[in-house]
Amino acid sequence: MKTRTILCLAAALCISAAAFAQARPGAPQPKAYEFTTVKENPVTPVKNQYRSGTCWCFSSLSFLESEVLKAKNIKDTASFPDFSEMFIVRNAYHDRAVKYVRLDGKLNMAAGSDFGDVLDVVRDYGLVPQEAYSGMNYGYDLPVQGELDAVLRGYVEAVVRNPNRKLTPVWPKGFDGILDAYLGEVPETFTAGGGTYTPKSYRDAMGINPDDYVSFTSFTHHPFYTQFAIEVEDNWRWTPSWNVPLDEFMAIIDNAVEKGYTVLWGGDVSEIGFTRDGLAVLVDPDAAKPTTGSDQERWTGKAEEKQPAKTAPAIPAELSVTQESRQEGYDNKTSTDDHGMHLYGTAVDQNGTKYYLIKNSWGESGAYKGIWYMSENFVKAKTLNFVVNKNAIPKDIRKKLGIK
Repeated sequence: MKTRTILCLAAALCISAAAFAQARPGAPQPKAYEFTTVKENPVTPVKNQYRSGTCWCFSSLSFLESEVLKAKNIKDTASFPDFSEMFIVRNAYHDRAVKYVRLDGKLNMAAGSDFGDVLDVVRDYGLVPQEAYSGMNYGYDLPVQGELDAVLRGYVEAVVRNPNRKLTPVWPKGFDGILDAYLGEVPETFTAGGGTYTPKSYRDAMGINPDDYVSFTSFTHHPFYTQFAIEVEDNWRWTPSWNVPLDEFMAIIDNAVEKGYTVLWGGDVSEIGFTRDGLAVLVDPDAAKPTTGSDQERWTGKAEEKQPAKTAPAIPAELSVTQESRQEGYDNKTSTDDHGMHLYGTAVDQNGTKYYLIKNSWGESGAYKGIWYMSENFVKAKTLNFVVNKNAIPKDIRKKLGIK
């Protein structure tokens, strides 16, 4: 994700508290809304990806943490699982570098990635708790990865140029050396919860099986009830998603939430209706566009705008969504794979409009301390793909797809 599943962006600058507090011109304001929670499934505390493009990892691990909470029926908030994002990032960077060189540099080599990347790393390398590997070996308390991303890209670009006309067998070791310097060496074994584990044995102890998770999308340029790799550059592993009609697409999300599962969400947050204050509603797409900056600023805009913003009503009327309008947005690049977040519940506003509860990875920012209320229409229009536990899929859809 430009975050991107597909979804995060090449290194970003963190927004200041003062800038964050300023209202985005033309955007809906949270004070106009009164929300009532309908269904809320357990999630772990909000984290902060800060100045890194790693939303794809933060959201995926938040999702997997909720999977553990549900499977193990963990109620004590002091016992919640806290998986290391940088363990995943480190291994994903290694795998991408190898593929980048094999493809002679014809691959996106940046901070953004997709949910399938995380699941593949968990399958191949395992999981590590945050206490065993923070990945913060370069003098910061929160991720600041612009330099690291630039150095890694420069290294593999030099390898691709192949100045010796024959690659040496040691270039991957050099790449891993950079990762070791910035993120730290990964421990072969570690202790957690009174036990000693390897990354793979810890994954198994947590009950995580990457094959239990299924990605879905809904577009018409591929046949329904088939799988395809969504064509966005951050889907560098070419992870396939099942393509289903829009009504079934939404039914899977609703069934998951109702049955106590959460959903790993990837989609477009570049709309004026996606605000810095914890709201995401589908308002006029011709309204003022945000300017760019940090991962947070990139998708929510700065206080100053180059063009005058249209004024939105306090609670704006939302646009309707059809299968055709979804496809149009994907085709004309107004729906892009910007960000990955964690969907974990539902709510309604004072007018009875349905919203989904979304856990973000920008710290406890906005009016709802790191939580966003995303309208049903926004989800219908702007979701590129989502991932759910296969047991969260309605039985009739699961049977239709042959998912066992």
